[in-house]
Amino acid sequence: MIVSSIKTFGKYCMFMTQVFRIPDKWRVFFSNLLFEINKLGVDSIPLVLIISLFIGAVICIQMTLNIVSPLIPSYSTGLATREILLLEFSSTMMCLILAGKVGSNIASEIGTMRVTEQIDAMDIMGINSANYIVMPKILGFVLFVPVLCVFSMFFGLVGGWFIAEFTSMLTVENYIFGIQSFFNEWYVWYGIIKTVVFAFLITSIAAFYGYYVKGGALEVGKASTNAVVSSSILILLADVILTKLLLE
Repeated sequence: MIVSSIKTFGKYCMFMTQVFRIPDKWRVFFSNLLFEINKLGVDSIPLVLIISLFIGAVICIQMTLNIVSPLIPSYSTGLATREILLLEFSSTMMCLILAGKVGSNIASEIGTMRVTEQIDAMDIMGINSANYIVMPKILGFVLFVPVLCVFSMFFGLVGGWFIAEFTSMLTVENYIFGIQSFFNEWYVWYGIIKTVVFAFLITSIAAFYGYYVKGGALEVGKASTNAVVSSSILILLADVILTKLLLE
């Protein structure tokens, strides 16, 4: 198990050295980069917004129902909602969700290219297939994921505002005062830094599993599953390490 893991990690590192090389044609690279930003990033906006709205609303409801002590100020609901969204949901939880959408998409797409011998054809023509196919995906998602993180933070808070506005659980004034109280700007940057690291893990691991698929359609499905599971585990591990480093 340990030896196999070390071999896989070594193979992954060698794969990354293939990926991050100077492109042969910059015009083609930037064209592919814009395409991947649109496909992996922009197309993920509706999913991020919908989930963030509902999660923000649920967090606000849970905080209101559970913070009932007269010793706790009424604006604590907004404050707690903001901290949960900034510190964990809009970075870690959102990337775990995107690992399923983006990771499986990349792994299945590259895996299909491998089993249909498109990648082999590129290699025969002297094209660095790993660089041509994978680098635009990694850089495209890494560059756009901070936008998704900020959107998630904002619309999560909007979801909490809907609860304050359209229910009698708490007042809008207390909610807004809570999300403004004791604001720490570093928490926003902390969330963005984490999402950038997580985006790299999602795309690079998914591309690795897809690139080295052997077999047919069944193996492509297995590669997609393995990519999502592996990236999810490593996201949680990286979350612990980054939290220790960035918030200490």
